[in-house]
Amino acid sequence: MQRRLLASATPSILLLGIPLLFAACVRPPAPLGGTYAEIAMRDAQQGGLTGQRVRWGGTIVIVNPGKEDTCFEILARPLNSEARPRRTDESEGRFMACAPGFYDPAVYVKGRELTVTGTLQEPETQKIGEHEYRYPKVAAEKVYLWPERQLYPPQYYPFWADIWYPGWGPWPYGP
Repeated sequence: MQRRLLASATPSILLLGIPLLFAACVRPPAPLGGTYAEIAMRDAQQGGLTGQRVRWGGTIVIVNPGKEDTCFEILARPLNSEARPRRTDESEGRFMACAPGFYDPAVYVKGRELTVTGTLQEPETQKIGEHEYRYPKVAAEKVYLWPERQLYPPQYYPFWADIWYPGWGPWPYGP
């Protein structure tokens, strides 16, 4: 009796356990690992949080290489469990991230996804067009440029593709 019960429970345990195992493997890349403060962009814009470690990301708006560092203007996006910016229209605003060294603007182009880690500095006020905008500023320690996402066209299968072998339908030797 116990052997039958165990044999019937094993497939369901595997079906539940495999997705949980894969979900546990989703982590940020090694350079982005660690613990960081959950600070909202609006709180950082007001100042007073200098020295807090953050991990923020989004899409690049402008790259400004200087003599000793490169500053990125980034449109902030919420991060997923891998610390990659999510593809969404949701944004808390913009922030500046300045990293030591030269980052080529031909590689770090507008629209690419970027995640940075570093410490907050005092906000900086600059203009966006005619509007005065107060940028939260991050002294970036790590700058992670994400690979471009590959967009695949949707594939359409007949309605019976979930029941029969995809594309074959009810015919044993193909249509």
